[in-house]
Amino acid sequence: MDIKEITYLLPYPGSLGLSLGVLFYVWKRLGPRGSLAYLWSAGAESLYIFAYIIELITPGLRGKIFWDGIQWLAAAVLLASFPAFVVQYTEFKIKHPRYVFSISLFAPAAFSLLVATDSQHHWIYLNSRIISSGLFPALIYDYSPFVVIFAVYSYALTFVSCALLFIRFIRPHKLFRGQIVTIAVGLLIPILGTVFPLLGIQVSSQRDITPFTAAIGNIIIAYGFYRFRIFEVTPIARDKVFEAMVEPVVILDNQNRIVDINTAMLDLLGRNAAAVIGEPAKEVFENFPIPIKMYTHVSYARAEATFQIAGRDVYYEMTVWPLYDRQRRMTGRIYISHDITALKELERELRELNVDLEQRVHTRTQELAEAYDTTLEGWARTLELRDKETEGHSRRVTEITIKVAHALEIPEDEIVHIRRGAILHDIGKMAIPDEILRKQGTLTHEERAVIQQHPDTARQLLEPIPFLRKALDIPYCHHEKWDGTGYPQGLKGRAIPVSARIFAIVDVWDAIQSDRPYKSGWSREQAIEYLKEQSGCHFDPRITDVFLRLVEKGEI
Repeated sequence: MDIKEITYLLPYPGSLGLSLGVLFYVWKRLGPRGSLAYLWSAGAESLYIFAYIIELITPGLRGKIFWDGIQWLAAAVLLASFPAFVVQYTEFKIKHPRYVFSISLFAPAAFSLLVATDSQHHWIYLNSRIISSGLFPALIYDYSPFVVIFAVYSYALTFVSCALLFIRFIRPHKLFRGQIVTIAVGLLIPILGTVFPLLGIQVSSQRDITPFTAAIGNIIIAYGFYRFRIFEVTPIARDKVFEAMVEPVVILDNQNRIVDINTAMLDLLGRNAAAVIGEPAKEVFENFPIPIKMYTHVSYARAEATFQIAGRDVYYEMTVWPLYDRQRRMTGRIYISHDITALKELERELRELNVDLEQRVHTRTQELAEAYDTTLEGWARTLELRDKETEGHSRRVTEITIKVAHALEIPEDEIVHIRRGAILHDIGKMAIPDEILRKQGTLTHEERAVIQQHPDTARQLLEPIPFLRKALDIPYCHHEKWDGTGYPQGLKGRAIPVSARIFAIVDVWDAIQSDRPYKSGWSREQAIEYLKEQSGCHFDPRITDVFLRLVEKGEI
């Protein structure tokens, strides 16, 4: 191949390079709506130009027909993918889209089959021959009815697709109108270039000028990629109602650029669409009172904002929702801001109306609680009057139990019930006969059985009273033991309520140090050794450790 022939071929590889550049650009930006279908279109165009170059330099008739067939195959792929791209890009609604797409593949597939099997029936390449034309021999053949029908069908479908594109030209933002015009013109020029050989018009020394028109179209598409950011800034979700919404709405893509915005939001911004479409959200909303810039990396969020308009407080609630394509991949986020000023004012009025009522309820509740607690203390004193040996016991164990509960960081709302339970821990002894309760000597087996019924008696007394139901754990369970040998249920370990585990230690601590007619109280050291000995048997080891630390500090 001499210099003259190489120089003649140079524009064709250049056209192929442009087409491959478009293909690579789209491949790197797969994801936006319609990008995959457009990738097939760009690939088909690149294949067409490549096959044309090989056909041009192939000397034999058989080889030229083969590469010409590859060009027809590329045209069939382009015919199938371009309408699919248009439908996806414009969001044109089609019932049963997969079924329609399958039907649309019939004509390209059938024609491709005819081309592939032409050697058997010769319905495509009629009177095929090679003529000397310029530096390279050219393939010439008569167009059969199948070629003409396919061409007419292709042009009709292509122009319908372009019509759908131009219908979307009514978008209110210049960026998207520019995208549509660029795509339509860039694809129409190569298609118009195919008309000349069908009409027998030879513009250049070669029969087909499609590689040249494809180069022009690709230059326009490349300009669209640069100027209008096709497949970088794409409309994600749009409907006529969008502009009519009174709620401010903005849509961001995955790079947090504004791809759509309605009039209500533009009014709040005080800017026009051309100034914000395609711009980073953090820059546009830098000083905006609704905190959009704070929620650009979340899938879902809800936040409130307050600002003043004409000296009046205005409240907005912003909701962030993710947007997904058909493959459930997130394509962006929509930010909807709802004016909740009226709701906030109503809430404020209700709060003001309820302040007095809440205060009255709080005061009355405190009075009732104090009355209840006074009653409980009265019950405890009644028991002590009945059993002189335990006088002051309820007060002491209640105070110590509260100290241990605080050391264990038990919440205050639970400590309230622990205090009441401690006061009432022996309420069940009201049912024990005096001859047993005040007996000085050793109890018999039967008498001990009566004594051990007092936790169950406490449960029967307190459980029907809703106010005291949460305080029942200590009166009912304070004789349970960590190793499960206690009564009345034989609970073991953490199955014993924590308040009862605390009180069990406190109750024994006070009892063994108290003087009784039938025994003398133990010393403090003896009591400490006993608690250590019973840790893990009678008492919860962890609570025992906490209790003994308080004893060591002198807090008990």
